[in-house]
Amino acid sequence: MEVNVKNSNNIISRIYPGSIAEELEIEVGDLLISVNGEKVKDIIQYRFLTDDEYIELEIQTKSGERVVYEIEKDYDEELGLEFTNPIIDKAKSCRNKCMFCFIDQLPKGMRETLYFKDDDSRLSFLQGNFVTLTNMSEQDIEDIIRYRISPINISVHTTNPELRQRMITNRFAGKLYSIMERLAEAGITMNCQIVLCPGVNDGKELERTITDLSNLYPNVNSVAIVPVGVTRYRDHLPHLEIFNEKTANEALDLVEGLQEKCLEKFGSRFAFMSDEFYIIANREIPDYDSYEGFLQFEDGVGMIRKLGTEIENYLAELPDDYDVREKTVSIATGKSAYEFINSMAEIIMKKFPQVKINVYRIVNEFWGETITVSGLITAQDIIKQTEGKERGETLYITRSMLKADELIFLDDVTLEQLEEILGNEVVPCENEGHDFVDKILK
Repeated sequence: MEVNVKNSNNIISRIYPGSIAEELEIEVGDLLISVNGEKVKDIIQYRFLTDDEYIELEIQTKSGERVVYEIEKDYDEELGLEFTNPIIDKAKSCRNKCMFCFIDQLPKGMRETLYFKDDDSRLSFLQGNFVTLTNMSEQDIEDIIRYRISPINISVHTTNPELRQRMITNRFAGKLYSIMERLAEAGITMNCQIVLCPGVNDGKELERTITDLSNLYPNVNSVAIVPVGVTRYRDHLPHLEIFNEKTANEALDLVEGLQEKCLEKFGSRFAFMSDEFYIIANREIPDYDSYEGFLQFEDGVGMIRKLGTEIENYLAELPDDYDVREKTVSIATGKSAYEFINSMAEIIMKKFPQVKINVYRIVNEFWGETITVSGLITAQDIIKQTEGKERGETLYITRSMLKADELIFLDDVTLEQLEEILGNEVVPCENEGHDFVDKILK
């Protein structure tokens, strides 16, 4: 579901079957006016106001008639409405100029929505987006507390006020920690992210940041640390180094030392390094239990361990005489995940030798070779780098290469177009072991 970032819109786009809204014969295209006499400014307020057991819902029909519905329902029971703009309100754009911002490193000519920088706590709550808290008014903070917008995901990067101002290029950036203290006191749960830049916010600064954030535990539930990504389009932007084996190992050593302290103090490791750090450092990825339920999975923390364990466990459940036909298939993956995906392919082929799997490492020529994650691979790089190679009857890719709500790559090539160009079936796989194995063996 993509948010309309430019317009406020409270037009109803969907009625859930069997819902209260369907029973009331509310229709797609009708307009939400108010709840309990209050004009609804955004989806958070809407959810808060509609939680009660008795509500008055004012709707303007497509014909222009205004109708007030008196509704008795269970507490927290939803009405069954979706809106043209999922947050109803216009999304707040980012006012920062972060030295590491990936959007500032985009080439010209890509689809318009890719250039929009959101910094909206409502999107953090609804979709897991990370926000900096730099564009928040006093009313915004009060709304988070009043409407219980929790959890929210916060882009911290550093708790050093002066350094954060420099990294984010916003004079309000240094107020972060005081806002977080206030939210913690109100019982708001926060998940944090640190984009780690060598020579900027690593070392002692990283130690300070993790220590400061841990002082707000358990309201600050976890911290994900990810390496800065540098594309070949950094024209007129500050110079940034990327992590190498030495600096990645230094960062891992520091964080693992802090994890031990947090584990002893809280019973949680609290701060977690993304998989990329272990790959760059040529270091073994921690065991399954070390990720404590994979709190920061969407940030690339523990993806490899989780997927690998799921694949191995599922394969162990399948009988050796499982009905699998003879076939050849292929997998396109990024540099970071290549060794792992190749090892998983070998495990599958060992159990089912009738299946031949070719794994192809796709170098990111579009963004630059320093970008190694699979989720940023474009269709044009897949086309170019698998040309003339044995793709077999099906080419598998990770679902993260495609837009969340649409089967389209970052370079605006659709999945259908890629299939036509390659002359192959192309199947996206979720980051889930059962799905990965089933699709390859089907």
